[in-house]
Amino acid sequence: MMNQVAASVNAVNLGQGFMSYPPKEFIRRAAQEALVENTHNQYAPPRGHPGLLKQVGIHFANRLARPIDVSSELSIHAGANEALLSVFTAFLEHGKDQEVILMEPAFDQYTPNIIMAGGKPVYVPLRVQSGDKDPSKDVISSHDWKLDMSELEAAINENTRIIVVNTPHNPIGKVFSREELEQIGDIAARHNLLIIADEVYEHLTYGVDHISIATLPGMWERTVTVGSAGKMFGVTGWRVGWSVGPAELIQPTLSAHTRIVFTSNTPLQEGVASALKLAKENDFLSIQRQEYEHRRNRLMAIFDDVGLPYVVPDGAYYLLVNAAAIKIPSDYSFPDFIEERGPNFKLVYFFIKEFGVSGIPPTEFYSEPHRHLANDYIRFAFCKTDEGLDEAAKCLQSLKKYLKETS
Repeated sequence: MMNQVAASVNAVNLGQGFMSYPPKEFIRRAAQEALVENTHNQYAPPRGHPGLLKQVGIHFANRLARPIDVSSELSIHAGANEALLSVFTAFLEHGKDQEVILMEPAFDQYTPNIIMAGGKPVYVPLRVQSGDKDPSKDVISSHDWKLDMSELEAAINENTRIIVVNTPHNPIGKVFSREELEQIGDIAARHNLLIIADEVYEHLTYGVDHISIATLPGMWERTVTVGSAGKMFGVTGWRVGWSVGPAELIQPTLSAHTRIVFTSNTPLQEGVASALKLAKENDFLSIQRQEYEHRRNRLMAIFDDVGLPYVVPDGAYYLLVNAAAIKIPSDYSFPDFIEERGPNFKLVYFFIKEFGVSGIPPTEFYSEPHRHLANDYIRFAFCKTDEGLDEAAKCLQSLKKYLKETS
């Protein structure tokens, strides 16, 4: 919807989280070479191409500090989203009212995936605890968004089967601390729950360490960790992801994957395998992190300049901007398809039409009871070129005349 509005005015697109620049040359070359290699044109085994299984196994052996048996503890998927759907399908049953706990704001694909698999999503919101800082006036940290552990545990009942933990988090940019993950893990263990760890932004952190919940004592046995080549290498269109965990969790996940898509495309699996091998010698992940941190800082500086506060992300590539200070004229006209979606959609529409910069309404990441928590925010993606960010900076200068006067 917002993409169509943005296209109608040729707005700078900081909405969807796709990269507006090409991947590194060695990544493109890896795919090109795989495509011309005659042995990569037929089905790969459902579990995954042997070369990619080997490289992802090496990656997770280092990441999780444990050996990975690629013949039983790993599965390759048609993107991380299909990996998530496969796990939900494997461990939820239709007609049983089985529940999955999501921490809001929650990636908008979780809910339809859970419902399709026969489950029921249950929502527990992260809440801002920023002390003396007012999020509508002051810059706050993504770490100020806290999960109330008593609220999490109160949401669990005899039908609860799964907790989804997304870190680094989309859209907040929060990187859960070891203490937070230990508390979540203790609750999961106490109630014998499966954990799905959505860690697609694992390599995009800024000044903090990403901790995989599967590395904590007793957590490997109950955790499926999901990752993404698209996010790792900036190739979201390749649709290659993976799930890793103990064999008793991965085998049902693989069975569901086999029914959903059967297998993932062979040449791009080989391309990702080659890219993983080459990433270390190119110091790719370190360089990429520095590049994203530069883009993050650039976008934060843009909003500093125009006078809107935001949430400083410790991970991923999104910036939540608090636009409560924007005064939309009372007689401003909105089309019916925007009017019916509420104040957050109206705010984003206003940004697109009046300032020429598009974002995403983060109320889309909330259930109806908690949607009001996001009404003042807009999510902007900084996985964009410097030229795109510079153009956004110019466009956003015009918003200053719409700022409410503050005492």
